[in-house]
Amino acid sequence: MLYQFLLSLSDSMTFFNVFRYITFRIVLAALTSMILWLILGGWFIERIKAYNVRQFIRTEGPSTHHKKSGTPTMGGVLVLLTSFFSCLLWSDVTSYVVQLVWEITLLYAMIGFHDDYLKIRRRRNEGLTGRQKLVLQTFFGLVAGWSLYSSPEFTPYLTAPVFKDFLLNLGPFYILFAALVLVASSNSCNLTDGLDGLAIGPIIMVAGTYMIFAYCVSNVVIARYLQLTSVPGAAELAVVLAALIGASLGFLWYNTYPAEIFLGDVGSLSLGATLGLSALIVKQEILLILVGGLFVIEALSVIMQVSFFKATKGRRIFLMAPLHHHLELKGWPEPKIIVRLWIISIILSLAGLSTLKLR
Repeated sequence: MLYQFLLSLSDSMTFFNVFRYITFRIVLAALTSMILWLILGGWFIERIKAYNVRQFIRTEGPSTHHKKSGTPTMGGVLVLLTSFFSCLLWSDVTSYVVQLVWEITLLYAMIGFHDDYLKIRRRRNEGLTGRQKLVLQTFFGLVAGWSLYSSPEFTPYLTAPVFKDFLLNLGPFYILFAALVLVASSNSCNLTDGLDGLAIGPIIMVAGTYMIFAYCVSNVVIARYLQLTSVPGAAELAVVLAALIGASLGFLWYNTYPAEIFLGDVGSLSLGATLGLSALIVKQEILLILVGGLFVIEALSVIMQVSFFKATKGRRIFLMAPLHHHLELKGWPEPKIIVRLWIISIILSLAGLSTLKLR
């Protein structure tokens, strides 16, 4: 809203022409949400403590996690609020992309919020059942898929990194595909959120990668040069992702080891869905497997563990799943696990960006 007002002043004062540049608004969006988190973070944590909104640790988890019990949680609420406020200031709120991203993000946040609320009310780590969450995630994923499929701004085509001539028209099946992407991305992000700062670091990296892609595909000249599918409305997605990155950095200030607050399902499910939706919007869905490879690895470790356990009637591949718990039980200190997995995420994000020229 502030962006439109300031831009309207450019007719009388040329200085305000600077707000026409998407890069300028990207920087403002990131700084605004980050500064808001740094200012409000301490107060928010104290309010969370006052309402006894605290994390309950599974008894079957690693013994080193028991000391984390009672840590304030649901930090994702402030991540979303500061991001949303920043977007109100610096994005074009009339944009279909902005509206869609926030609608789907908030829908997935509702699932996570309800899950967190049940855990807090029951005073144990038992919220929504896995089936309940999956049904809700799938339904909202279908809503997102239908919104994209029915919009004249998007096409139901599937592209692939590196292969410039690959273009697959999924037709109505695009709706199911979109739901699959959102369910997978939100769940894998949620599974990764098990150590202090472990999930939010890769979230920042993946969001940053797709912010760059959103900027590139929104510019017809750049998109043509890089042989990408042009998505004119994606420019505003870059602003939204910048706001989320800034808020996530502010949250990380308090979430880094030892964490003063946790993200909660309200944050991990919604931010994971946002990343999946971003991949769909910029037509780089398959690339999410590479860029979000850390999330994929963590989710696969759980799938492999459960499948092998059932097939062999009790045998295990890992000491505990997801993978970061296995590394803990192998004796790795928590900070070492976090930083090393961040390094892997950085490498995967850079590999994803390299596909811009590998075509």
